[in-house]
Amino acid sequence: MPIKVAIVEDDADVRKMLVTAVRNATDYECVGAYATGEAALAGLLLQPPQVVLMDIDLPGINGIECVRQLADKLPATQMLMLTAYMDTDSIFSALTAGAVGYLVKPVRVAELLAAIRDVHGGGAPMTSGIARKVLQMFQHSRPSPHELENLSPREQEVLDLLTQGLLYKEIADQLAVSYATIRTHVERIYQKLHVRSRSQAVARYLCR
Repeated sequence: MPIKVAIVEDDADVRKMLVTAVRNATDYECVGAYATGEAALAGLLLQPPQVVLMDIDLPGINGIECVRQLADKLPATQMLMLTAYMDTDSIFSALTAGAVGYLVKPVRVAELLAAIRDVHGGGAPMTSGIARKVLQMFQHSRPSPHELENLSPREQEVLDLLTQGLLYKEIADQLAVSYATIRTHVERIYQKLHVRSRSQAVARYLCR
């Protein structure tokens, strides 16, 4: 059976190239191509693929938020980021949202198809430079025991929900508190863990 692939990419030329690459390959089938996250969220639920190629820089809902929503609704679908972004915040935001692979454009067709097959088989393909960034981030993010111990039970709860990819508003709703309260908790978490971003906080938490 061919691997069913969907593409979410706002650049028409890149989207066409990706569709052609998938359609021309043996054992792969393109079941959808979308220019926006909103269109993808609507279309993919009607015809779920096995693998999604997702750009980050989309109009409206960005690719990371789209992945987070799709991961909740299509847990059997594997999300593979295909983007020009190489900063650690984008990488970790995508991975914590539910992406299982991360490729940086431009990518050769053979590499792309191999990554799709790898993801479908349970792997986590990453461009080599991205893999190094991930490794370095985790190596440099290991917290000392007292740092996590300094977090209050509520702060640990908030950090756990951040790790799951939830937005501040969603955390506030789940914990039945205000958005401002969550922002205050997050600011205190950053101070206690000596980090400056969500992705750094998540990395330190995962390295505990």
